[in-house]
Amino acid sequence: MSERRLLQPGPVAAQRFESFEGRGRQLEFMLQPGLSINEAIARPLLAANIRTATLQIEGGAFAPLHYLMPALSTDSVHAAWYSDQYSPPDETHLERGNVTFGERDGAPFIHCHAIWNEADGTRNAGHILPYETIVSQPVRAMAWGVDNIAMISEPDAETGFTLFHPVQRSLPEMDVSGSRMIFARVAPNEDILGALEAICLKHDIKKAVVRGSIGSLIGARYEDGSIVDDVATEVFVLEGLVDSSTIATRMKIAMVDTRGAITQGLIKRGENPVCITFEICLEETV
Repeated sequence: MSERRLLQPGPVAAQRFESFEGRGRQLEFMLQPGLSINEAIARPLLAANIRTATLQIEGGAFAPLHYLMPALSTDSVHAAWYSDQYSPPDETHLERGNVTFGERDGAPFIHCHAIWNEADGTRNAGHILPYETIVSQPVRAMAWGVDNIAMISEPDAETGFTLFHPVQRSLPEMDVSGSRMIFARVAPNEDILGALEAICLKHDIKKAVVRGSIGSLIGARYEDGSIVDDVATEVFVLEGLVDSSTIATRMKIAMVDTRGAITQGLIKRGENPVCITFEICLEETV
Protein backbone atom coordinates (compact mmCIF):
# COMPACT_ATOMS: atom_id res chain seq x y z
CA MET A 1 0.00 0.00 0.00
CA SER A 2 1.25 3.45 -0.88
CA GLU A 3 2.64 5.66 1.88
CA ARG A 4 1.42 8.77 0.04
CA ARG A 5 -1.59 10.22 1.85
CA LEU A 6 -3.26 13.62 1.78
CA LEU A 7 -4.88 14.97 4.92
CA GLN A 8 -8.41 16.16 4.15
CA PRO A 9 -10.13 18.97 6.07
CA GLY A 10 -13.25 17.04 7.11
CA PRO A 11 -14.08 13.81 8.96
CA VAL A 12 -12.97 10.63 7.21
CA ALA A 13 -16.05 8.84 5.87
CA ALA A 14 -16.30 5.22 6.99
CA GLN A 15 -17.43 4.18 3.52
CA ARG A 16 -14.44 4.48 1.17
CA PHE A 17 -16.39 4.01 -2.01
CA GLU A 18 -20.01 4.31 -3.10
CA SER A 19 -21.33 2.08 -5.90
CA PHE A 20 -24.59 0.98 -7.47
CA GLU A 21 -25.33 -1.26 -10.43
CA GLY A 22 -27.75 -1.11 -13.31
CA ARG A 23 -28.22 -2.24 -16.89
CA GLY A 24 -26.22 -0.18 -19.30
CA ARG A 25 -26.89 1.32 -22.71
CA GLN A 26 -24.35 2.56 -25.24
CA LEU A 27 -24.93 5.63 -27.38
CA GLU A 28 -22.74 7.25 -30.02
CA PHE A 29 -23.29 10.83 -31.20
CA MET A 30 -21.61 14.10 -32.19
CA LEU A 31 -21.39 17.20 -30.03
CA GLN A 32 -22.91 19.94 -32.14
CA PRO A 33 -21.16 23.28 -32.79
CA GLY A 34 -22.54 26.45 -31.26
CA LEU A 35 -23.47 24.83 -27.94
CA SER A 36 -21.61 24.77 -24.66
CA ILE A 37 -19.97 21.41 -24.04
CA ASN A 38 -22.44 20.90 -21.19
CA GLU A 39 -25.47 21.47 -23.45
CA ALA A 40 -23.96 19.55 -26.40
CA ILE A 41 -23.62 16.47 -24.20
CA ALA A 42 -26.88 16.86 -22.29
CA ARG A 43 -29.22 17.24 -25.28
CA PRO A 44 -28.69 13.85 -26.99
CA LEU A 45 -28.44 11.96 -23.70
CA LEU A 46 -31.67 13.41 -22.31
CA ALA A 47 -33.37 12.79 -25.67
CA ALA A 48 -32.41 9.12 -25.23
CA ASN A 49 -33.76 9.22 -21.65
CA ILE A 50 -30.26 8.80 -20.19
CA ARG A 51 -29.66 10.96 -17.11
CA THR A 52 -26.42 9.33 -15.91
CA ALA A 53 -23.49 8.41 -18.14
CA THR A 54 -19.76 8.27 -18.64
CA LEU A 55 -18.32 9.36 -21.98
CA GLN A 56 -15.20 9.25 -24.12
CA ILE A 57 -14.84 12.24 -26.43
CA GLU A 58 -12.32 12.89 -29.21
CA GLY A 59 -11.70 15.01 -32.27
CA GLY A 60 -13.42 18.25 -33.11
CA ALA A 61 -12.64 21.62 -31.59
CA PHE A 62 -13.66 24.33 -29.13
CA ALA A 63 -13.73 28.12 -29.49
CA PRO A 64 -13.50 29.39 -26.89
CA LEU A 65 -12.01 26.80 -24.54
CA HIS A 66 -11.86 27.68 -20.84
CA TYR A 67 -10.12 25.37 -18.40
CA LEU A 68 -8.48 24.96 -15.00
CA MET A 69 -5.30 23.18 -13.96
CA PRO A 70 -4.72 21.25 -10.74
CA ALA A 71 -3.06 23.39 -8.09
CA LEU A 72 -1.88 23.30 -4.51
CA SER A 73 -4.27 24.64 -1.91
CA THR A 74 -3.90 28.25 -0.83
CA ASP A 75 -6.32 28.01 2.09
CA SER A 76 -6.86 25.84 5.17
CA VAL A 77 -10.14 24.47 3.82
CA HIS A 78 -9.00 22.19 0.99
CA ALA A 79 -6.18 19.67 0.57
CA ALA A 80 -5.76 20.73 -3.08
CA TRP A 81 -7.38 23.26 -5.37
CA TYR A 82 -7.60 24.65 -8.91
CA SER A 83 -5.50 27.15 -10.81
CA ASP A 84 -6.79 30.42 -12.19
CA GLN A 85 -8.84 30.10 -15.36
CA TYR A 86 -6.98 29.69 -18.67
CA SER A 87 -8.54 30.77 -21.97
CA PRO A 88 -6.29 30.13 -24.98
CA PRO A 89 -6.90 32.35 -28.02
CA ASP A 90 -8.33 31.00 -31.26
CA GLU A 91 -9.62 27.49 -31.84
CA THR A 92 -8.43 24.54 -29.75
CA HIS A 93 -8.49 20.99 -31.16
CA LEU A 94 -9.52 18.17 -28.86
CA GLU A 95 -7.29 15.13 -28.70
CA ARG A 96 -9.10 12.94 -26.18
CA GLY A 97 -11.05 13.27 -22.94
CA ASN A 98 -13.55 11.64 -20.60
CA VAL A 99 -16.73 13.03 -19.09
CA THR A 100 -19.06 12.20 -16.22
CA PHE A 101 -22.65 13.24 -16.93
CA GLY A 102 -25.14 13.69 -14.12
CA GLU A 103 -26.88 16.54 -12.37
CA ARG A 104 -26.16 19.47 -10.09
CA ASP A 105 -28.87 21.53 -8.40
CA GLY A 106 -31.44 19.59 -10.42
CA ALA A 107 -29.95 20.49 -13.82
CA PRO A 108 -27.75 18.48 -16.23
CA PHE A 109 -24.07 18.86 -15.39
CA ILE A 110 -20.78 17.45 -16.64
CA HIS A 111 -17.29 16.93 -15.22
CA CYS A 112 -14.66 16.74 -17.99
CA HIS A 113 -10.89 16.10 -18.08
CA ALA A 114 -9.16 16.16 -21.46
CA ILE A 115 -6.03 16.76 -23.56
CA TRP A 116 -6.05 19.21 -26.47
CA ASN A 117 -3.82 21.09 -28.90
CA GLU A 118 -3.92 24.88 -29.00
CA ALA A 119 -3.52 27.08 -32.08
CA ASP A 120 0.15 27.81 -31.38
CA GLY A 121 0.93 24.06 -31.20
CA THR A 122 0.95 23.85 -27.42
CA ARG A 123 -0.43 20.58 -26.01
CA ASN A 124 -2.28 21.08 -22.74
CA ALA A 125 -4.62 19.22 -20.41
CA GLY A 126 -6.92 19.90 -17.50
CA HIS A 127 -10.46 20.42 -16.27
CA ILE A 128 -12.73 21.89 -18.97
CA LEU A 129 -15.30 24.41 -17.75
CA PRO A 130 -18.74 23.13 -18.81
CA TYR A 131 -20.77 26.28 -19.47
CA GLU A 132 -18.07 28.62 -20.78
CA THR A 133 -16.50 26.21 -23.33
CA ILE A 134 -18.23 26.22 -26.75
CA VAL A 135 -18.06 23.45 -29.37
CA SER A 136 -16.79 24.90 -32.68
CA GLN A 137 -16.29 21.70 -34.69
CA PRO A 138 -18.25 18.45 -34.12
CA VAL A 139 -16.78 16.21 -31.39
CA ARG A 140 -17.23 12.43 -31.43
CA ALA A 141 -18.76 11.02 -28.26
CA MET A 142 -19.30 7.48 -27.02
CA ALA A 143 -21.51 7.24 -23.95
CA TRP A 144 -22.38 4.45 -21.55
CA GLY A 145 -25.46 5.20 -19.49
CA VAL A 146 -27.93 3.73 -17.02
CA ASP A 147 -31.49 4.56 -16.05
CA ASN A 148 -31.63 3.52 -12.39
CA ILE A 149 -28.58 5.35 -10.97
CA ALA A 150 -28.19 9.09 -10.50
CA MET A 151 -24.79 10.78 -10.41
CA ILE A 152 -25.42 13.86 -8.28
CA SER A 153 -22.92 16.65 -7.61
CA GLU A 154 -23.24 17.61 -3.93
CA PRO A 155 -21.06 18.99 -1.10
CA ASP A 156 -18.71 16.39 0.38
CA ALA A 157 -17.88 16.76 4.06
CA GLU A 158 -14.52 14.97 3.97
CA THR A 159 -12.91 16.99 1.16
CA GLY A 160 -14.84 20.26 1.29
CA PHE A 161 -15.51 19.98 -2.47
CA THR A 162 -18.77 19.60 -4.37
CA LEU A 163 -18.40 16.16 -5.96
CA PHE A 164 -20.29 13.63 -8.04
CA HIS A 165 -21.46 10.51 -6.24
CA PRO A 166 -23.91 7.75 -7.24
CA VAL A 167 -27.41 7.48 -5.78
CA GLN A 168 -29.85 4.63 -6.37
CA ARG A 169 -32.85 5.78 -8.39
CA SER A 170 -36.03 3.72 -8.26
CA LEU A 171 -37.89 3.27 -11.53
CA PRO A 172 -41.20 1.49 -12.13
CA GLU A 173 -39.71 -0.52 -15.01
CA MET A 174 -36.04 -1.31 -15.66
CA ASP A 175 -34.46 -2.38 -18.93
CA VAL A 176 -32.73 -5.69 -18.10
CA SER A 177 -31.42 -6.35 -21.61
CA GLY A 178 -28.16 -4.42 -21.28
CA SER A 179 -24.91 -5.49 -19.66
CA ARG A 180 -24.37 -5.01 -15.93
CA MET A 181 -22.79 -1.63 -15.29
CA ILE A 182 -21.47 -0.09 -12.06
CA PHE A 183 -21.25 3.63 -11.33
CA ALA A 184 -19.02 4.43 -8.37
CA ARG A 185 -17.11 7.13 -6.56
CA VAL A 186 -13.83 6.35 -4.76
CA ALA A 187 -12.81 8.47 -1.76
CA PRO A 188 -9.38 10.05 -1.00
CA ASN A 189 -6.28 8.03 -0.12
CA GLU A 190 -7.68 4.74 -1.47
CA ASP A 191 -5.49 2.88 -3.96
CA ILE A 192 -7.45 3.18 -7.19
CA LEU A 193 -6.75 -0.31 -8.56
CA GLY A 194 -7.49 -1.96 -5.23
CA ALA A 195 -10.72 0.03 -5.03
CA LEU A 196 -11.81 -1.17 -8.47
CA GLU A 197 -11.34 -4.77 -7.37
CA ALA A 198 -13.27 -4.12 -4.14
CA ILE A 199 -16.15 -2.61 -6.13
CA CYS A 200 -16.29 -5.67 -8.40
CA LEU A 201 -16.23 -8.02 -5.40
CA LYS A 202 -19.12 -6.12 -3.79
CA HIS A 203 -21.21 -6.63 -6.93
CA ASP A 204 -20.01 -10.21 -7.56
CA ILE A 205 -18.36 -9.29 -10.86
CA LYS A 206 -15.22 -11.23 -11.79
CA LYS A 207 -14.16 -9.13 -14.77
CA ALA A 208 -15.06 -5.65 -15.94
CA VAL A 209 -13.96 -3.05 -18.48
CA VAL A 210 -13.41 0.51 -17.29
CA ARG A 211 -15.58 2.88 -19.31
CA GLY A 212 -14.84 6.61 -19.37
CA SER A 213 -13.93 7.55 -15.77
CA ILE A 214 -12.05 10.55 -14.37
CA GLY A 215 -10.56 11.70 -11.09
CA SER A 216 -7.38 12.74 -9.34
CA LEU A 217 -4.39 10.90 -7.88
CA ILE A 218 -1.60 11.90 -5.49
CA GLY A 219 1.02 11.95 -8.20
CA ALA A 220 1.61 8.64 -9.98
CA ARG A 221 3.72 5.51 -10.04
CA TYR A 222 3.77 3.93 -13.50
CA GLU A 223 4.60 0.35 -14.38
CA ASP A 224 7.50 1.48 -16.57
CA GLY A 225 9.18 2.95 -13.48
CA SER A 226 8.42 6.60 -14.18
CA ILE A 227 7.22 8.73 -11.27
CA VAL A 228 5.12 11.87 -10.88
CA ASP A 229 5.83 13.48 -7.51
CA ASP A 230 2.98 15.91 -7.00
CA VAL A 231 -0.11 16.35 -4.87
CA ALA A 232 -2.83 17.68 -7.14
CA THR A 233 -3.41 16.07 -10.54
CA GLU A 234 -6.21 15.72 -13.08
CA VAL A 235 -6.63 12.23 -14.53
CA PHE A 236 -8.75 10.42 -17.07
CA VAL A 237 -8.70 6.72 -17.94
CA LEU A 238 -7.53 5.64 -21.39
CA GLU A 239 -8.33 1.96 -20.90
CA GLY A 240 -8.72 -0.48 -18.07
CA LEU A 241 -9.60 -4.08 -17.24
CA VAL A 242 -10.48 -5.23 -13.73
CA ASP A 243 -10.00 -8.86 -12.72
CA SER A 244 -11.04 -9.32 -9.10
CA SER A 245 -10.45 -13.08 -9.11
CA THR A 246 -6.76 -13.12 -10.08
CA ILE A 247 -5.83 -9.57 -8.97
CA ALA A 248 -4.63 -8.79 -12.50
CA THR A 249 -6.21 -5.37 -12.79
CA ARG A 250 -4.58 -3.00 -15.27
CA MET A 251 -5.43 0.60 -16.01
CA LYS A 252 -3.85 3.10 -18.37
CA ILE A 253 -4.32 6.77 -17.53
CA ALA A 254 -3.49 10.22 -18.84
CA MET A 255 -2.51 12.80 -16.21
CA VAL A 256 -1.59 16.46 -15.89
CA ASP A 257 0.13 17.76 -12.75
CA THR A 258 0.39 21.21 -11.17
CA ARG A 259 3.37 22.09 -13.39
CA GLY A 260 1.43 21.30 -16.55
CA ALA A 261 3.42 18.15 -17.34
CA ILE A 262 1.33 15.53 -19.17
CA THR A 263 2.14 11.86 -18.60
CA GLN A 264 0.38 8.63 -19.43
CA GLY A 265 0.80 4.90 -18.98
CA LEU A 266 -0.16 1.83 -16.99
CA ILE A 267 -0.18 2.47 -13.24
CA LYS A 268 1.13 0.21 -10.49
CA ARG A 269 -1.24 -1.60 -8.16
CA GLY A 270 -1.03 -0.49 -4.51
CA GLU A 271 0.92 2.71 -5.28
CA ASN A 272 -1.63 5.16 -6.66
CA PRO A 273 -3.93 6.67 -4.01
CA VAL A 274 -6.82 8.95 -4.91
CA CYS A 275 -6.24 12.64 -4.22
CA ILE A 276 -9.77 14.09 -3.94
CA THR A 277 -12.15 11.77 -5.82
CA PHE A 278 -12.39 9.25 -8.66
CA GLU A 279 -15.59 8.74 -10.68
CA ILE A 280 -15.72 5.23 -12.09
CA CYS A 281 -17.89 3.29 -14.53
CA LEU A 282 -17.37 -0.47 -14.85
CA GLU A 283 -19.05 -2.73 -17.42
CA GLU A 284 -19.14 -6.46 -16.74
CA THR A 285 -17.37 -8.60 -19.30
CA VAL A 286 -16.86 -12.35 -19.74
